[in-house]
Amino acid sequence: MIVQYTPKELDLLARLMRAEALGEGDLGMLMVGNVVVNRTIADCLTFKNNRTITDTIYQSPGGVLQLALTN
Repeated sequence: MIVQYTPKELDLLARLMRAEALGEGDLGMLMVGNVVVNRTIADCLTFKNNRTITDTIYQSPGGVLQLALTN
């Protein structure tokens, strides 16, 4: 397992993937999931405080959730 997650985080990620890329099909939704995981495991200044799926989705400013809400 690359990232530890709770059942609540799994549900949150699934909802985000669907909201962000439903029209893009399975591959598009998979890519959204990959972005979230990559940001969670990234060791860089921009994502330094992201240690969980929830942290990454609700990151402010510019979190993944912000992208889904503006589309």
